[in-house]
Order: sequence, then structure tokens, then C-alpha cells
Amino acid sequence: PFHFSSTMQNEEGDIVDLYIPRKCSWTNSLIEASDKASIQLNVADIDPATGRFLGDVKTYAINGYIRDHSESDGALWHLVSKGTKQASN
Repeated sequence: PFHFSSTMQNEEGDIVDLYIPRKCSWTNSLIEASDKASIQLNVADIDPATGRFLGDVKTYAINGYIRDHSESDGALWHLVSKGTKQASN
């Protein structure tokens, strides 16, 4: 017989959560599981001289409220620009 367990385990046998909530990178607010308009983007780290991928990515999450109010472009531009300046200093 099939036994359904409400817990989830990783390869080491440790019990892990079934759902890990995300936070909006712009507003720092919690993104609910029911927010179907939220997005998550991976932005690649590239070498400015050659334009080649360096192997690292930075993940940004934007909630649906920001997208609904047409502010996601500016938010992502600010976050990515800020991240680039911090990395070069």
C-alpha cells in the first residue's frame, strides 16, 4: 500500500520544508505562493572586457504588485546597476 508522507527529505535524509518563501528584491516584502504574477530572474555575471560569462548569477525576485504597477523595469535596472557598482568597488 502507498503511504503518503507530508515531510520531504533531501539526499542526506534531513527533513526539509516543502515550500520556501521568497522575498521581493525591490520591496523586501514576502512573495506569497498565490502571487501568480511574480517573477524570478537570474542575471549572469559577465567580464566587462570580453563579454564572457564568469560562472556566477545573481537572482532577483519581483512581486506581482510591482509588475502590476509597471515599476519592474526601473526596479530591476536599479537592482542590477547597484549590484554591478558594488562588485567593482
